[in-house]
Amino acid sequence: MTTQGRLKLATRIGDYQKARFDRVKGQPDLNYKGGVFYLIIVVDVPDKSEYDPIGVLGVDLGIENIVVDSDKEIFESKKVEDTAQRYSRLRSRLQSVGTKSAKRKLKRLSGKERRFKKDTDHVISKHIISKAKSTTRTIGIENLKHIRSRATVRRNQRDRHSKWAFGQLRAFLTYKAKREGVPLKVVESKNTSRQFPECLYIDKRNRKTRCIFECLKCGYMEMADYVAACNIAARAAVNQPIVAPLFSVVTNRPEPVILDRPPVLTGGS
Repeated sequence: MTTQGRLKLATRIGDYQKARFDRVKGQPDLNYKGGVFYLIIVVDVPDKSEYDPIGVLGVDLGIENIVVDSDKEIFESKKVEDTAQRYSRLRSRLQSVGTKSAKRKLKRLSGKERRFKKDTDHVISKHIISKAKSTTRTIGIENLKHIRSRATVRRNQRDRHSKWAFGQLRAFLTYKAKREGVPLKVVESKNTSRQFPECLYIDKRNRKTRCIFECLKCGYMEMADYVAACNIAARAAVNQPIVAPLFSVVTNRPEPVILDRPPVLTGGS
């Protein structure tokens, strides 16, 4: 209803949305943004039943790399970090100006940065869920509660660490896994980056640098995030039948698959 009375407006609805009109839940909301009206409708999507998993895909969330899994597939953070730094420079310049026009641009800039990060997390989580489902595996992730207060970072990395969206990517993984019937198990994060998965030796000095793991007991050296992903997979595999060996980090190291940007996927979120 408007000040001129009830209006009938033409709408554009995609096939994806049309196919889900029978699942509409509650009342829709009408939003006005940038000269365009958007009709926000909540739909109820039934969750699929979980399959019986064979094996585990361990997933380590990090700062140097957004995600490294126990197959050694790597989602590098370089593109995300470069974009974040560009937004940070623009934000700094606009804040120094302080005009009304600059403040409007700051608001638009904030929305663009948030949408970019959200889209990146959507694409990564969708890829991981699809990968686990196609190989009939459980997904193992760490319990990262209170990680910001526990983690220590250098002064020059504090801004980067404070903007790390731990919760958003994990939330996307959780709801997508439930929707697709992919089992997901959360494990304790303690010492995942300090323990060698084969000899089980734990020492904080095993973490030679932020990026490199070197076991002081057996001398094994590998990417720290990959070792953490293998430990997560091993912990998530407890009490689960494993037909094939979970991993063999010494004798059969997989070649890394490095993605400097999220894979291009199509379809819904």
